[in-house]
Formats: sequence, structure tokens, C-alpha cells
Amino acid sequence: MMDNKVRCKWCNLKNQIYIKYHDEEWCRLNMDDQYLYEMLILESFQAGLSWECVLNKRENFRKAFDHFDIDKVSHYDNEKIQELLSNKNIIRNKLKINAAINNSKIIKQIQKEFGSFSEYLTTFTKGKIINEIDKTTSELSDTISQDLQKRGMKFVGSTIIYSYLQAIGIIYSHEKECFLSRGVDSNE
Repeated sequence: MMDNKVRCKWCNLKNQIYIKYHDEEWCRLNMDDQYLYEMLILESFQAGLSWECVLNKRENFRKAFDHFDIDKVSHYDNEKIQELLSNKNIIRNKLKINAAINNSKIIKQIQKEFGSFSEYLTTFTKGKIINEIDKTTSELSDTISQDLQKRGMKFVGSTIIYSYLQAIGIIYSHEKECFLSRGVDSNE
């Protein structure tokens, strides 16, 4: 992108998908349950890989996972698991695919208990946006991770949850040099 904007160091300037994600989506608050669900599933596939790898396959994930229809995903059977494992356009990791199905069922339970996944997250954040950079975990990500694991979720360690909270805009982490930086001293 030849716009001369300074972006966070992690943003690969040769990848238009990554630039668009950085500029238009990352760290922008989005508490829509459908979005929260999609991002949690995608973040769980990131474990051990780069976010860029997952992001590059995002559209393929949407197609393979029925556009992240939580009701459909939570009922996937062995036949669908085999179909996903043979899909070369997504990350074909059986543990992560099984976790996506399992986690979908747990998210549905959380939605029933709290009214929405957004409301569940708000019980931890009290609606605040946290401005911080140069971290990979925090007390907040530790707490949410522990609660999700206690409920039976997989691939939701503190680092993954921290990255998730950045992705959905609860943690605002654009670097000081980035054109989207708000600085680390302000809170919304």
C-alpha cells in the first residue's frame, strides 16, 4: 500500500488482506455475537501459527464452517469433521476442529446463561476499553481464559484470549508510531 501511513510493526505491508485487517478491524470494538464467535474460532486456529496465516484463510474458513453458523457448527458430526480434515484451504488440525465444535456448544451455553456472549465478556470488562501495548497476556486475559477453560473450552489459553481481546477491540494496542495509535494513557 503506497499511502505512506505508518502502521504497527507486525503488519505485513505486502499483504493487502493484512493491511485492511489492521486498518479497518483490529482493535475496533465489535461486540456483535456473530463476530465474537467467528473471531474466537479463528483465534483458536491460530495457536502455534501466525495470525496472518489464519487471516489469509479466513474466507475459506467461512465457507468450510457454514459462515460460522453456531447452530450448524455445534452439531458437526464425524462426516463433517472428515470433510474439514480433507479441506486444503483451511488449517487441517483435528484437535482444533474438534475444539471449534466443542467451543461452539459452550458458547451457546454461555449465551443462554448470560443472554449473549457479549454480556458474558462485559462481566469481566465492565464495558471498559483497555489501552496497552507490548503485552501478550494480562490479568484480564488470564481471568477470561481460566473461566473458559473451566467451562470446558480448548485452545483458549491466556495468549490466545489476549489476542482475541485485541481483535474485538476490548484491548486497544496500536503501537505509538502507528497512525491509529491513541496512546496508552487514555481510556474510553
